[in-house]
Amino acid sequence: MELHTMTAAELSRLLQSGEVSSVETVESCLDHIAARDETVGAFLTVLSEQALRAAARSDARRREGRSLSVWDGVPIAVKDNLALAGVRNTCGSKMLEHYLAPYDAHVVARLKELGMPILGKTNMDEFAMGSSTEYSALQVTRNPWDMERVPGGSSGGSAACVAAGEAPWSLGSDTGGSVREPAAFCGLVGIKPTYGRVSRYGLVAFASSLDQVGTFSRTVSDGAALLQIIAGNDGKDSTSLPDTVPDFAGSLRRGVQGLRIGVLEGWEEDNILPSVRASMQEAVAVLKDAGAEVITVSLELLDKAIETYYLIAMAEASSNLARYDGVRYGLRVEGADAADMFRRTRSAGFGPEVKRRILLGTYILSAGYYDAYYKKAQQVRTLIRDAFSKAFHRVDVLLTPTTATTAFRFGEKQDPLQMYQTDYYTVPANLAGLPAMSIPFGRCDAGLPIGLQLTAGALQESIMLQAAAALESVEEQRRGSYGTV
Repeated sequence: MELHTMTAAELSRLLQSGEVSSVETVESCLDHIAARDETVGAFLTVLSEQALRAAARSDARRREGRSLSVWDGVPIAVKDNLALAGVRNTCGSKMLEHYLAPYDAHVVARLKELGMPILGKTNMDEFAMGSSTEYSALQVTRNPWDMERVPGGSSGGSAACVAAGEAPWSLGSDTGGSVREPAAFCGLVGIKPTYGRVSRYGLVAFASSLDQVGTFSRTVSDGAALLQIIAGNDGKDSTSLPDTVPDFAGSLRRGVQGLRIGVLEGWEEDNILPSVRASMQEAVAVLKDAGAEVITVSLELLDKAIETYYLIAMAEASSNLARYDGVRYGLRVEGADAADMFRRTRSAGFGPEVKRRILLGTYILSAGYYDAYYKKAQQVRTLIRDAFSKAFHRVDVLLTPTTATTAFRFGEKQDPLQMYQTDYYTVPANLAGLPAMSIPFGRCDAGLPIGLQLTAGALQESIMLQAAAALESVEEQRRGSYGTV
């Protein structure tokens, strides 16, 4: 029995029935990490002893009939920008390479409360700034489907470890597509919830008005369950929403009869890979056959979303990363005086992409340019949010590609503008604060996974998951379970 290949739900059932132990499950994952991760490079820190101790405690609780939850003993991995007390929290940067988190992020605390062993911290683009994980300052992460290709970013390590069978599920973060794009490239289900649905407490900030914790899983049901675990109000996060969290799992059984599915006007004319276009067309047909109504909608200013997103994200990054000054925490490079120390520290600690975004963000926020760039971008953001609101009066969920292509090769997108364009379909949901998810649907000619994106109105994750389950059922019938590679 290869426990590391199983979904979280399958492991939960085996643990509850007593057929396997949590220690056996964690050992299976750790053995697979030892065998594969030298090549894949998903983990920055593997917490073998800590995970095994947590697993042993879980087994003891289960023997005594006092399990903390149905997920007690099911292991998980977390992205290395989520604080885990006493463990390195590098954010994929030399700046924080040796920084130990003093507390747990809210979502990490939730995992611990439910008895879930944490296998380790996963690689990422530095400070979550990137779409391929090529910008990690610490190591290379490869796509398990093709080791010459990127896993996507910035949560590439979290996606790669699940795709490679090193963990049944994982947590990442999504500022402009950093969960959904790696999920698409690695053949996984990736969910970005409504802004505020999940607490950001303990998530190292990149762009505070855009960041959101998200999930990676092999199935929609696992994704729904993990979202259920981490969602809910948190008094430590002022943006956390007080709304009651619905039963996400219940929505998976409803089907799509009568559901209104929106597709963007002129989407077939977009510059996308032919196999991605074919998957979209097939998904539309599948949803129609299942009883959904497919409606063409237009989204005003969608073509301005990339520019709007990067103006806002870079400005907020410049502000958030000002704290890394060599004084309070993280890297410190001594200099002749305070100003020299500050310059040397930031020069040595930040990589080229982070420096690029800090410089541009500082320029955007500078006197004389704030109104022309940042303020204008926020105004356009409001118009994009309004356009989504109008669209969701007509439809329940929008269907688009997650990315225009499948996973690209290392070094293929040297031009930063080319890299930024990979986020074309994902950034609008972040600007509007809406829930969105990527689901595997089809393969390209090279056998690489294709991801399709579902976006719903604010706090309408249940409807989004409802449509995802319908697509997943077809994918499973056609290609078998998602499994590992």
